[in-house]
Amino acid sequence: MEFFATCPGGFEQLLAAELTSLGTPQVRPLRGQVAFAGSLKDGYSVCLWSRLASRVIVVLERIDASNADALYEGLSGIAWEEHITSGSTIAIDAHGTNAQLRNTQYTALRSKDAVVDRMYSRRGWRPETNPTSPDLTIAVRVMRDRAAVGIDLAGQPLFRRGYEHARGSKLAASSLRPDYAAALLAASGWQEACKDGSPTLVAPFCGAGTIAVEAAGKALGVAPGLYRQRWGFEGWAAHDSAEWERLLGSARKAAESPEGTVTLVLSDTRQGFETATRQALRAAGIDCSPVFSTEPEGVDAGSGSTVLALDLQWIAQSALATEAAAIERVSRVVGTLPSGTHAGVLATDAVIDAILGPASRETKVFVGRDEATLRSYDQLEASAASSVTLADGTVVNTLLSTSSQFASRLAKVYRQRRKWARREDVSCYRIYDSDLPDYAVSIDLFEGSDTPGRWLQIYEYAPPKGIDETRAQQRLLDVTAIAPRVLDVRPENTFVRVRTKARGGSQYADEAQPTRPARPGRGRPGRPALPPGAHLIDEGGLTFEVNFSTRLDCGIFLDHRDTRAMLREMAKQTKGSKRFLNLFAYTGTGTCYAADGGAKHTTTVDLSRPSLDWARRNMERNGFAGPEHEFVQADVIAWVSEQRRTKNRWDLVFCDVPTFSNSSRMRKASFDVQRDHAELLIGVSRLLTREGTCVFSCNLRTFKIDEEALAKAGVEVEDITAKTIPEDFSRNQRIHKCYLVRRTPRK
Repeated sequence: MEFFATCPGGFEQLLAAELTSLGTPQVRPLRGQVAFAGSLKDGYSVCLWSRLASRVIVVLERIDASNADALYEGLSGIAWEEHITSGSTIAIDAHGTNAQLRNTQYTALRSKDAVVDRMYSRRGWRPETNPTSPDLTIAVRVMRDRAAVGIDLAGQPLFRRGYEHARGSKLAASSLRPDYAAALLAASGWQEACKDGSPTLVAPFCGAGTIAVEAAGKALGVAPGLYRQRWGFEGWAAHDSAEWERLLGSARKAAESPEGTVTLVLSDTRQGFETATRQALRAAGIDCSPVFSTEPEGVDAGSGSTVLALDLQWIAQSALATEAAAIERVSRVVGTLPSGTHAGVLATDAVIDAILGPASRETKVFVGRDEATLRSYDQLEASAASSVTLADGTVVNTLLSTSSQFASRLAKVYRQRRKWARREDVSCYRIYDSDLPDYAVSIDLFEGSDTPGRWLQIYEYAPPKGIDETRAQQRLLDVTAIAPRVLDVRPENTFVRVRTKARGGSQYADEAQPTRPARPGRGRPGRPALPPGAHLIDEGGLTFEVNFSTRLDCGIFLDHRDTRAMLREMAKQTKGSKRFLNLFAYTGTGTCYAADGGAKHTTTVDLSRPSLDWARRNMERNGFAGPEHEFVQADVIAWVSEQRRTKNRWDLVFCDVPTFSNSSRMRKASFDVQRDHAELLIGVSRLLTREGTCVFSCNLRTFKIDEEALAKAGVEVEDITAKTIPEDFSRNQRIHKCYLVRRTPRK
């Protein structure tokens, strides 16, 4: 009989090796599947014992599939009455396309028609279809002008073992799927280790237990399909129940009397891993006592082989702080392993090679839609990682030896900045900004107001072309591991963003996530509730909301601290109507300062509704609410043009423009500060009262104001940049540009 076992892409060679070890005859790896031939017993055996296969198909016929009619005729020629029992329901599982069969749903429909018509002509009844829980699943695999037609012996995918959804497991949703756990173990050499009879598995990130179950099951001879409740072949008329029961009986005996032992050394940083793992082992019918530890120490490998299995793909690519902590943790674990340890890693990058040495083999796979690699290490080298000893004696393992220089520099600058911050009563400030050229990051420290808390915001400036990407990533991971330790911040309160050079200046590489609504009950009585992930900080006697986890920018630009203080003083000195306008307002921090300085009427304008909602909360939290404080969602450029035709005028305007913007909601195709600032400022000047002033700023480092064009339009500017650069940004005098803009006095 002819069979093929399907599998995820990248698993083909691993699955072929597994089937060969099971004694399966004529194994041949193909794309997305492994073909084999043999008796029905061989097909049953693969169903029962394979940890890597997704489905097992027994091929009935190979037919012409050059078009829909040929497919129908070919399927009609198969004796379905010999395969479908009376009263059974069926489903068609169609895969593959060609020039004429371009839609798998249509292929499935035509295939169903052929099967049903054949059954009606030979038996006088039409089988009903049941797409979700059929008695028999018919597989139709189209490739070029041919189709392989067969019976799905598995029914539901084989990776649905049953134990992985143990009740009460908080990690079940993020747990590694059983077949991926088995692939990770196969890449690590676990099968060879099990031949020793008493292998040891070290899994620093064991998750919800699938790695533990697959490892213990393999070592103790427990078939992965032993406790499945339902099989696809049970509704097949040609099913050999006697043969299946013999195989099942042998598997039960093997599970009841294991020949070897296994040692599992398991740990994780995610809460609930121990409970989840125990539940999974119990649900899988495996009797063993793992060694659980939040910080695994030395490993007593006994006389057997030791294998390290690392699942790092669960770490989101944007969660560099989590990855840095994980890498640092792994480096400590590796130092405890005996010589000759083999390892397998499932990860999204090759950074782990700095700890484990060069990978012996790499296999590209997909975890969901994300690319990853299975990396094999036949024998771990001595750890290539270095370490940094901090002032308090804490040792931090690093990927690069040069990171000790960064640690020393960061500690020195922090001591200086901390003294300055205490003296100036500043709680949120910049500590480091590319002080060492190779470590091109900025690090901002935030301290909470209402509740204790400290958070780090790390921005990496993308390295120029020609810099080795892996080495740059190693530097960033070292920074992210060292900074929380030096600055006494919990690693989970460290947030990393990567900037890339874009048109007009620096923009963020990733996209902001939409802000979710605030949850009721998190605010004080009479105060706005805090949205998920938000915290409160103090600056200049005012309270502001920041959010590090759901936004690209946290909600406040620290380099404008002195600018905001200046706005408050200018508002105090403003006479007359005391009207304040904030353009490109973002979260309205400038409006709060102006209102605190006595502005009687404020107008806050921004194109982003979430930003305006944020600005409103900031105002209300500081006691500024009412109709005299208005919030306008509009394209600023168009809005300024419209206001020029009204009688509305303002005494003080703050205009902190973006470097570049091309929102689809803007009237013009885009806004470029260097190209468009003169037109904007001329328009803004017409909104000023006769004695009014506009504070204009931007963060384009190469910005040059067009004084000539402005002067011709009756606008004068004064560069006050030097006066608005705070002490903690003094190393970077180009962090922003700032000007006073006024209408030229009449002579």
